[in-house]
This record gives sequence, structure tokens and C-alpha cells, in this order.
Amino acid sequence: MNNILNISTYLFVSIDNVEELKLEHTRVAKDLELKGTVLLSPEGINLFVAGLPERIHAFVDFLKSDSRFATLTPKESWSEVQPFKKLIVKIRNEIIRMNHPTIRPEAGRAPSVSAKKLQEWLKKGVDDEGREVVSLDTRNGFEVEYGRFKNAIDWKIRHFTQFPEQARQHIDELKDKTIVSYCTGGIRCEKAAILLSELGHPNVYQLEGGILKYFEEVGGDQYEGNCFVFDERIALKPNLEPIEGPNP
Repeated sequence: MNNILNISTYLFVSIDNVEELKLEHTRVAKDLELKGTVLLSPEGINLFVAGLPERIHAFVDFLKSDSRFATLTPKESWSEVQPFKKLIVKIRNEIIRMNHPTIRPEAGRAPSVSAKKLQEWLKKGVDDEGREVVSLDTRNGFEVEYGRFKNAIDWKIRHFTQFPEQARQHIDELKDKTIVSYCTGGIRCEKAAILLSELGHPNVYQLEGGILKYFEEVGGDQYEGNCFVFDERIALKPNLEPIEGPNP
């Protein structure tokens, strides 16, 4: 019986009291017996936590009581057992490390495309204006091996910090195309889309909510394989159920 609720969410928002929040978030999450990871940074929050549904909902309500986090929109999935071994609350310079300080999503997000719109574009191979559409995987190479969108571009990066240099090296490959960057939950493809726009690509979108939101709204259409997740479930199928054993 799937009675453990897993959530993932992030938000780029300026935080000037990360030390105070670390203590507060740790206390509340422990009281609710949640496990997982909460990352705090001056640029925002990123979290993956799991627990009993009523306690997860209480934690989300607690987060949203802070006006800075009021727009958090967690993505949900279920599991039979707790997929995390412990609770970790960390402070980092970036909630997703890119080593590119000019990329500040809070100052202005890249345009996004919904799961259903991307499904439509990938089926046709073109966007609403007839321009060729390419999907660009911004994840690390080992994650891509578990699954990706059909015909997606994969630069086989080992760390997200390598993405900016790869983007510069592949400018011509993406020229005159509509680019949709994607990742697991949306955070990496958001930074990636802004960078691609900075490099001069005029038609760049991020997949809103990443692969997990796509699975939730569309399923596995136009996607091949599963989606790696950073917990003991290893990867999720398009129906958001954990895979059984190693990637099948």
C-alpha cells in the first residue's frame, strides 16, 4: 500500500536569513518525522522530502506561511516505504550549482511550456509557428541513461556546472530552432533556459515542472524509459511508480 507521500519543489526567491531558516525548517520537519533533503540558499529553496501525507501537508502549510514561499507548488508521488534514510537541511551558495552568477531566475524567468503543449510539439516536430522543436536534456549523463524524451539532445555532462561551456560549444546545433530545456523537476532547466537566451537563442522554453510534472499530466507519451530520482526509489516510471530493482 502506497501510504508515503513524496514531494519535490523549489523556488528562486531572495533569502536573507538562511541560518535562521535552517534551524526553523529542521525543527518543524523533525517534529513531523519527515525525511529527505532541504536546500536553502540566498537564491531560494529546493527540497525533496517524504512522510505521512497529513504531515507533508502540514510542512507545506508551514512553508507557505512565509510569504516568500507562498507560491511553492510541490509535485507529488507515492511509495510504500520511506525512500530517504534521514533528514538533511543544508545551506548552499546556490540551490542548484551552475557557477554562473549572472543567471538569476528571480530577476526574470525564461518562458515555460506546459507538459501538454510539449507533448503536442513533440508529436508534430514543430511549434505553433512551424519552427523545428528540439528538447535539450540538462541532466547529468547517468540520469539520462534511465530515460529521456524521444530524440532529445544529450551533451553527456557529468555535472551541471559543465552546462554553460557545452551550451557555448553547441550554439550552431541549436540555431534557428525552438529549444525546450528539461530536467527532473524544473530547477536545472530553468537556469539553462535563461543561459541559452543570454547566448542569443531567441526561442527558448523550459518545461514547466520538469519530467515529473510531465509524467503527472501526460504520462509517458513521447518519453522513453524512466526518470532517475535522488532517493532509494532509484527511478520512477511514467505512472510515477518506483521501478523494481535496477533500471529495466
